Amino acid sequence: MSDESTLTGQVKRVARVGGAMAGVGARMAGARLFGVELDKAGHADDLKKALGGLKGPLMKVAQIIATIPDALPKEYVDELRQLQSNAPSMGWPFVKRRMSGELGPKWRAHFDSFEHEAAHAASLGQVHRAVTIDGTPVACKLQYPDMGSAVEADLRQLKLVFSIYRRYDNAIDPSQIHAELSERLREELDYAREAKQMRLYAEMLKDEPRVQTPIPVDDLTTDRLLTMTWLDGQPLMAFKEAPLEVRNEIALALFHAWYTPFYYYGVIHGDPHLGNYSVRTDHGVNLLDFGAIRVFQPSFVNGVIDLYRALRDDDLDLAAHAYETWGFTNLSKELLEVMNIWAGFIYGPLMEDKVQKIQESDSGLYGATVAHKVHQELKKFGGVTVPREFVLMDRAAIGLGSVFMHLKAEINWHGLFHDLIEDFDVAEMEKRQSTALKIVDLV
Repeated sequence: MSDESTLTGQVKRVARVGGAMAGVGARMAGARLFGVELDKAGHADDLKKALGGLKGPLMKVAQIIATIPDALPKEYVDELRQLQSNAPSMGWPFVKRRMSGELGPKWRAHFDSFEHEAAHAASLGQVHRAVTIDGTPVACKLQYPDMGSAVEADLRQLKLVFSIYRRYDNAIDPSQIHAELSERLREELDYAREAKQMRLYAEMLKDEPRVQTPIPVDDLTTDRLLTMTWLDGQPLMAFKEAPLEVRNEIALALFHAWYTPFYYYGVIHGDPHLGNYSVRTDHGVNLLDFGAIRVFQPSFVNGVIDLYRALRDDDLDLAAHAYETWGFTNLSKELLEVMNIWAGFIYGPLMEDKVQKIQESDSGLYGATVAHKVHQELKKFGGVTVPREFVLMDRAAIGLGSVFMHLKAEINWHGLFHDLIEDFDVAEMEKRQSTALKIVDLV
């Protein structure tokens, strides 16, 4: 089965996407037409099966939505959350073809054991547990067939959706968002690159005992097969009702897993959905997926810190400088004030030197209200073009904040943040970043 990004493959993908979503839509429309109360649980199950069966970028959208509290009814979230680690998997015939294609017809000789059933199945690939000949427990991530075509087809459809939406809503120009998502998704298909990014995180977090990363097995890794050491852990949602001190320990580990690399090396993990980490017995975390990684110029990170100081000191000129550092242009005073409403929401937990939740409410509705207000105001001023560099940073902040909300963690976020930025220096970060990237051959 070909994995090339062929036109035929893209056409087939468009047909499958349309067919699957049409079936789900028909059920909803029928319920409305005949006045029958919709079976949310059944409908959500249909939606999960449709998206899970399609694999690829559309499924990643469902994963992101499922991490945001109150974005969807509980019945939908419960089903879609399963896509993060329990999506419908490909069967054993696919596994044998993929392994043979990547490691040769005698691929089985590399392993003492290899489980037929997938341990996890996600958007672009599924993971099988195995043990190598030397006795090392490993996870083998196999990319689904024809993912190149799936990504290209979904990106074409996403671009069409953006263009239609842009015709009647000018609040945000999504062109750079599409460009950024396109580049990152294409990178996610390259498992050899992901192995390097995994090593990068091991290097950046080597002095952080609360976070563990897998080690790639290079001689069993290709562009479409990533073999790494197996890390045991439990899903984060299993700790929602744990004692507060346990939930706080997990939150601290997650904070450092994401923001130590960002403020020390200018690197962000751009995909903080619940399936990308697990919790160890010591309440540290395993970071498990390294496909969506973004490396920033140190000046971008400095802009993040500048905006914090601008909001703290009510300094509109410094805020303008920070936004311009990120790539925003043509910012009037009125537009700056609107953008600062959203920035105030994101930076809010960092402003007071006290122990607190990530936000006072345990619901995501407040954030949705703020976003709606900002959206309406942006439309009045002709909208804004979101720079590419901003996309994954914003996604990571919102996604990780949602996880902290699920945990109901109570931490001094201000203190954590200041510990990271206290000695920030652009030149020093540039040196650290350059050294780390050279070590893992990502220059």
